[in-house]
Amino acid sequence: MNIILFDKDVREFKKGDERYEHLKKVLHATLGSEFRGGELNGDVGVCTITALDSEKITFTFEGDKEDIDLHPLTVLLALVRPICMKRILRELVSLGVERIILTRSDLGEKSYSESSLYTTDEYKNIMINGAMQGGHTGVSQVIFASKVEDAIKSVDNNYTMLLLDNVVGAKRFKELELKNKRVCIAIGPERGWSDRERELLLDAGFIPTIMGDHILRTETASVAAVALSLEAMDII
Repeated sequence: MNIILFDKDVREFKKGDERYEHLKKVLHATLGSEFRGGELNGDVGVCTITALDSEKITFTFEGDKEDIDLHPLTVLLALVRPICMKRILRELVSLGVERIILTRSDLGEKSYSESSLYTTDEYKNIMINGAMQGGHTGVSQVIFASKVEDAIKSVDNNYTMLLLDNVVGAKRFKELELKNKRVCIAIGPERGWSDRERELLLDAGFIPTIMGDHILRTETASVAAVALSLEAMDII
């Protein structure tokens, strides 16, 4: 963890919480120890441990500046296997993606949307973990859509919209003018977008884009596409 994050009304971590375990076992924290912390989507600052025992750690927090650091980048992402989605969500947050639109797709398993990953707070905890890895307080907003046409409605005309697709992909990222632009990337499931979905995205103004001739896993494509976008946007 490069920063320890918590809700604005939280000032303690209980045993079993990974933040408690990190402070105890990795940082070897003791009474009076300080650590870098921040409120989710808020200020970053210094935390000081005021009480510590076998059950919980209590601390104070003095914030000194806002440190959200999310980039004007949205990822419209078809649902994939939950075990893969856990890795994707963590990495997209650590890269500073502002919004993630998760949607069912024609060729994806419908049962994915019913996973406990989404019906509990598990996905939120995974995203917080990604923010702590990234070292900033910002956690991406997540929007759920039941189908691609609903997902498209969540993207307004102020975005430069890219359709990552090996079937109709035409432009490479180095050919795109993305500096100072808000960007949305549409990334399909493991079996790709259906012809119907591809047509919907193209009709909505998404620009067919390709990263190369190799067909990548969704989790690999997501990280690579975001990294290339941020580079083209002159952010990294």
